[in-house]
Amino acid sequence: MASKALSFDVGDYVVYPKHGVGRVIELQSTDIAGMQLELYVLRFEKERMTLRVPTNKAESVGMRKLSSDKTLKEALDTLKGKPKIKRTMWSRRAQEYEAKINSGDLVSIAEVVRDLFRADDQPEQSYSERQIFEAATSRLARELAAMEETDEPGAQQKILEILNKAALIHNKDKGE
Repeated sequence: MASKALSFDVGDYVVYPKHGVGRVIELQSTDIAGMQLELYVLRFEKERMTLRVPTNKAESVGMRKLSSDKTLKEALDTLKGKPKIKRTMWSRRAQEYEAKINSGDLVSIAEVVRDLFRADDQPEQSYSERQIFEAATSRLARELAAMEETDEPGAQQKILEILNKAALIHNKDKGE
C-alpha cells in the first residue's frame, strides 16, 4: 500500500468537502474482494451520518484537518469585506455558491456567507438564497466551533455579529 500523506487519528476533527466537519471515530480494517482495506470511519453528528473513507483515498477526495488559525482569520476577515453583487442569472450564481460550499475551502465558504447575507434593513432573500446562505453559514460555523471548542449556535452568533457590523459600515458608505 502507498504511504499515507495524510494521517488522522481517532478523535480528530476533519473536514470532508461535501459534508463539512466530522470526527474520526474509528480506524477500520476490512477485507473486500480478497484485499485488505484500511478505512477512516467518520461521524457527522449534525446529519446523523457515518461515512467510511479508504485511508488511501482521503487526500484525493479532499479530506483535510481543520483549517489553520491563519486560514480561519482570513475567512473571518472575508466576512468583513464588501459583498460582491453579481448580476448573472440566479441559477448560475447558485451553482457557483454550491461549488464553493462543497469545495470545503473555508475562505470560499466565507465569501458565500458574506455575499448572501442580508441585514435587517435590506430586502428579503428568496427561499433558495436563504437555503444556500444557511448551508454556508452552518458549514462555516461548524468548523469555527470545532476550532474554538465552542458549539455551533455560539459560532453562528459570532459570524452574524461580524456580518452585522460590516453591514453597518458598508451601508453607511452608501449613504454619503
